[in-house]
Amino acid sequence: MDTLYLVIPCYNEEEVLPETSRQLLAKMTSLIEKQKISEKSRIVFVNDGSKDRTWEMIEQLHHENPMYQGVCLSRNRGHQNALLAGLMTVKDHCDMTISLDADLQDDIDAIDEMVEKYYEGNDVVYGVRSARDTDTFFKKFTAEGFYKVMKHMGADVVFNHADYRLMSRRALDGLGSFKEVNMFLRGVVPMIGYRSDKVYYARKERFAGTSKYPLKKMLSFAWEGITSLSTKPISMITRLGTVIFLVSIIMLIYSVVRHFMGATTTGWTSLIVSIWAIGGLQLLAIGIIGQYIGKVYLETKERPKFIVEQYLSDEDAEDKKTLS
Repeated sequence: MDTLYLVIPCYNEEEVLPETSRQLLAKMTSLIEKQKISEKSRIVFVNDGSKDRTWEMIEQLHHENPMYQGVCLSRNRGHQNALLAGLMTVKDHCDMTISLDADLQDDIDAIDEMVEKYYEGNDVVYGVRSARDTDTFFKKFTAEGFYKVMKHMGADVVFNHADYRLMSRRALDGLGSFKEVNMFLRGVVPMIGYRSDKVYYARKERFAGTSKYPLKKMLSFAWEGITSLSTKPISMITRLGTVIFLVSIIMLIYSVVRHFMGATTTGWTSLIVSIWAIGGLQLLAIGIIGQYIGKVYLETKERPKFIVEQYLSDEDAEDKKTLS
């Protein structure tokens, strides 16, 4: 039997941790009893610089049951880096990992099928939402639009898949070879290229706490994904600039012809519109190019994506037993 580690990023999750830890422990115990996974399997909570009692609760859980482990980052680094920190911390201790959010909106019963597909030879198993019936129209429209835009921009993302996925140790080693600072896991994981499959599930309502992804953060996340995985926005600017240049040549010829025909008129409105249109386009182009230059700047600095302050592991639990 292989060892499974669940990796759960947490940011201010004190309201959901008691129920989340209970449900995950029951699920892991069930899989162990069915001899699907090893008794060495663990549940790992990653504290992403929470400002509430999240880390204290993780420490208490670890003290009560060694199946619970914890990774505490030195400061808040964002969901993607917190998830990556957890995966990279545990990859040498397990045969497979499953990442999921702390609110358990992703159905944990899908874990059983993910493990089955792992034993069938898949290195990556994506958890994919079967429907968005519980979403509002706006949420559904923006979420599905995000995946379509990402696909159009050349990013190989799995439609309706967030970060609920199983990865083998081999896949984790492959993920660790990606060294970019701006890591967008939903687009990077498919680049690993190993055999993969999908598991479909219905997403549940959040049972406590509040969403950590309001509209502003979702838009920022989408933009991060696009600029981290694709250079198409710059290509689009180039094509748009070419079109506007051709239009300006046509307008120049038209103006010269009208001049020699004696039909020229002073066009204040068209002049102002042209100035604003070209000026706006230039600012937009400079802004998008600036975003990419900024990413290059961060990449060249090679700053760490995360720093682990503390890791509550099996060794830590053994040390406490020895001391007691």
